[in-house]
Amino acid sequence: METYQPSGALTGSVLDGRYRVDALIATGGMSGVYRGLDLRLDRPVACKIMDSRYAGDEHFLTRFQREARAVARLKDPGLVAVYDQGPGTPAGQPPYLVMELVEGGTLRELLRERGPMPPHAVAAVLRPVLSGLAAAHRAGLVHRDIKPENVLISDDGDVKIADFGLVRALAEAKITSTSVILGTAAYLSPEQVATGETDARGDVYAVGILVFELLTGRTPFTGDSPLAVAYQRMDRDVPPPSTAIGGVPRQFDDLVAIATARDPAQRFADAGEMAQELEVVVRELGLPGFRVPAPRNSALHQSASTVDGTGGTGSTTGIDGTAGVVAAPRHTKVFTRDELPPQEFDDDGYRPATGTFAGIELDEFYWARQRAKRVLLFWVVAVITLAALAAAGAWTLGANLPNLL
Repeated sequence: METYQPSGALTGSVLDGRYRVDALIATGGMSGVYRGLDLRLDRPVACKIMDSRYAGDEHFLTRFQREARAVARLKDPGLVAVYDQGPGTPAGQPPYLVMELVEGGTLRELLRERGPMPPHAVAAVLRPVLSGLAAAHRAGLVHRDIKPENVLISDDGDVKIADFGLVRALAEAKITSTSVILGTAAYLSPEQVATGETDARGDVYAVGILVFELLTGRTPFTGDSPLAVAYQRMDRDVPPPSTAIGGVPRQFDDLVAIATARDPAQRFADAGEMAQELEVVVRELGLPGFRVPAPRNSALHQSASTVDGTGGTGSTTGIDGTAGVVAAPRHTKVFTRDELPPQEFDDDGYRPATGTFAGIELDEFYWARQRAKRVLLFWVVAVITLAALAAAGAWTLGANLPNLL
């Protein structure tokens, strides 16, 4: 069960005499995220505070500062802005990042509330995600940990990627080694599992897994441990999303197949190339525009009520007001290859999907798309018919012009 925690160990403290740490929003394998306030500018911020064990690692701190500077230079609506960073002290304050506070929630929380998405909603999520990744890839940066927890959705419908640079800082600080895998098992590319190394095509693979999950409500591989999940992609292709849920267009099956090819050379070269293919798919299917809704019952919303003194009960609540048990979040972790069990893994069936999104049957979205196609076909036929009649009239007039004269 994932529960909202109204306070954390650092709640009430002030970082570098400037950033007040308020309610705890979420915790991960290496850090905690808090709602905060920039006391100098009177601006709400998000404070990502690393585990205190990293405060004394000079190699990590050097890499951490370098990555923060590189990410802060990136400008794209699909990226969470980085405002500041602090190195921490060996005996006291841990390293931290100060970022834009995106009032809303995570894509993971939205999936829990609403279930699988129809194609046009998936496209609406992917556009800003791929745009933000493309900006980073052009600058030579790789995220390494794309997953629903790191995709934020604002109450205004903006979609942004968070947590750039942290995994790379840990990896290049030699916290990892050839016997260690760093990341989130369900979204790792085969080369990350095999060697720990990756590039922009590793992010593309993770986005492909993300597309599969958005369409079906689950990731393609399962196992008894995170490392078992990670190793399955070494000798298995990601199945087409249409095998897990009905109504997925062939174009999305193809998009996932290319993005998750086991050979990196067969994938899209970077997020920019994948974004171009997504636009082709959107045009072919005639997908309508869509405003991505923020999750209603997000940890961030609950943290706001705690700061305002209006809530914070320590439990999750469903949309209908009833208490609910939710699956544990997937954290960025360090896995040792020795954890890999020797047994073979069965090809699990898929959990039944809800068949709805935002309370609307997925079949409704399918028939809406079919109606849009029929309307387009009608106008194409009408234009061709009018053009043919005009041409026939002009030919008849030209043939009889001497008689008329």
